Amino acid sequence: MAIISRVGDNAIREKSKMAETPERPSRRGFIRGAAATTGAASLLRGAETTQGIKVGLVGCGGRGTGAAAQALQADDYAVLTAVADVDQERIDRCLAAVDERHEGKNKVRVAKGRQYLGLDAYQSVIDSDVDVILLATPPGFRPQHLRAAIDSGKHVFCEKPMAVDVPGVRSVLETVKQAESKRLSLVAGFCWRYNNMVMAAMDQVRSGGIGDIVAYYATFYTSPVKPMPPAFERPLGMSDVEWQIRNWYNFVWLCGDGLVEQAVHSADKIAWAMGDIPPESCVAVGGRQIPANDGNIFDHFEVNYLYPNGVRAFLGCRQITGCHRENSDYILGTRGRLTIGRGLMPRIEGENPWVFKGPNNNMYQEEHDILFRAIRRGEPVNDGVRMAQSTQLAILGRMSAYTGQELTWEQGMQSQEKRFPDGLRWNMSLDVPPLARPGQTKFA
Repeated sequence: MAIISRVGDNAIREKSKMAETPERPSRRGFIRGAAATTGAASLLRGAETTQGIKVGLVGCGGRGTGAAAQALQADDYAVLTAVADVDQERIDRCLAAVDERHEGKNKVRVAKGRQYLGLDAYQSVIDSDVDVILLATPPGFRPQHLRAAIDSGKHVFCEKPMAVDVPGVRSVLETVKQAESKRLSLVAGFCWRYNNMVMAAMDQVRSGGIGDIVAYYATFYTSPVKPMPPAFERPLGMSDVEWQIRNWYNFVWLCGDGLVEQAVHSADKIAWAMGDIPPESCVAVGGRQIPANDGNIFDHFEVNYLYPNGVRAFLGCRQITGCHRENSDYILGTRGRLTIGRGLMPRIEGENPWVFKGPNNNMYQEEHDILFRAIRRGEPVNDGVRMAQSTQLAILGRMSAYTGQELTWEQGMQSQEKRFPDGLRWNMSLDVPPLARPGQTKFA
């Protein structure tokens, strides 16, 4: 989860004292320079490959811990040197887990002075002379953290989703342009884009294996991710902000709701199949079936997206215990149908039968392998536009369900509704907006 505070000015200002000369370039100059080799498939060779890449982690929860372990696995000379969170115990667990994963390799080198706590600690990590930033806090913080990292010239792994509201999406799109102009790599945590089975299946779609797409049905039916505890469990004296951050999944300003935080993976696969062309409009339903316990997210959605030529995409998601569970994709075409997730391998039934053959890769590791390979080669990769558009696709569905209105893509992109609060402070009071009521909640 995580966020952060600035401590240790001396540590923040610590720089390498190695002089940069033509004979002996600095590590930072190497990482940011045009350090690509001429061989298209080869990594940098000789001494260049031993130049260390310093990694900073912002958000030390489960996803951040996994991302850090995978980043260090992606490059022999990647080391973790700075971390940030709001909870020291979470930092301790994270560092222990990552160190255990890389036991004996001395890849976790996070001194006590580089373990930053508080809401602004992300900036301390960025300022600590790292080369790569891993962003894994609750997504409400993502636009601010991403902007700060790119402003400071860092390569970024950015976990999904990239925002919880449309102003956040617009901010991310502006930051993406900055990353492009600075030739910085930006890899998104939309992990299915890096899954070799799904990549092969989408290649079949693009090559006409099922003909023209007529409809897409995606499911994300699962159990509650992090149920909201009752108010009486809140420790005496704990501020609104701390209580909500510690239960971040239950508040729209932090998670964006289940459609945006979890089922956004399904939205991303829909976008992928449709060539990352936005839909014309969408209409959605949703609500809350089980008590919210002072949270304000829905526990089920059904979204109907309208694409050009009358093509429809349907996304159903639910997070209720005791119900049917499924995470699948059914793509219907004029010449066949592709199924992903309902069975061991993606398959096409119809005029051109096809089944994926071969082992399944580790898509989470592949994300980082690609990021660090791009850094080593000096050939930036940038997932920015599609990661922002997939996030917006889910946000559009949420806004339609909350208001009960049919919304066009253009309407959605013009939304002024700002969910993430201004001037956030750890001890401030923060009222929770009521649960949305379709037909009464207004589009803004």
